[in-house]
Amino acid sequence: MSASSSSSSAAQAAREALAARLAHLMRDAGLTGRALSARCGWHPAKTSRILTAKATPSDADLRAWTAACGAGDQAEDLIATARAVDSMYMEWRRLHRAGMRRAQDDVLARTAASLTCRVYASNVIPGFFQTAPYATALLRSIAGFQGTPDDVEEAVAARLARARYLYEGRHRFVVLLEEWVLHSRIGTGEEMAGQLAHLLTVML
Repeated sequence: MSASSSSSSAAQAAREALAARLAHLMRDAGLTGRALSARCGWHPAKTSRILTAKATPSDADLRAWTAACGAGDQAEDLIATARAVDSMYMEWRRLHRAGMRRAQDDVLARTAASLTCRVYASNVIPGFFQTAPYATALLRSIAGFQGTPDDVEEAVAARLARARYLYEGRHRFVVLLEEWVLHSRIGTGEEMAGQLAHLLTVML
């Protein structure tokens, strides 16, 4: 089971993976961003937004990109990937359209009803391990990115309530955490240091 913000972050990770594939195509073709933009007939800023995962390219964009790189045979696969990324974003925008508190309450209820929670985290520290400052910084960034109502304080309270199941009842948590998560700063340096210290505490 994973938190809603983890899934939203997974959508961003999927966009970043798509951007990385496009960057590899560009480099393999020996092109700079400016050269690729010229071949595609658009402004270099558009290329930059795609490469930094700030925008998902359209079908036409991907066909132009792959053609410019001499990799037209990869266009359809990349288009399918981009559509999947868009679907992920649309789903989480729908779930969060009235704010994030309700989604966090749903996860809290599922945690309470579960004896074993298995989590693979590739982007952020799992919700039940998060400190208040870390969770606040993370959820605020998601609300800002999605343009959803700001009910961050209520959502954070619901998220932190899950931590009690680390100690109450017969709940068992099995977590696989990628090392990259420990190096990816959320919030200020002080808030991240506090989060890492807390993670060490709950692991003991």
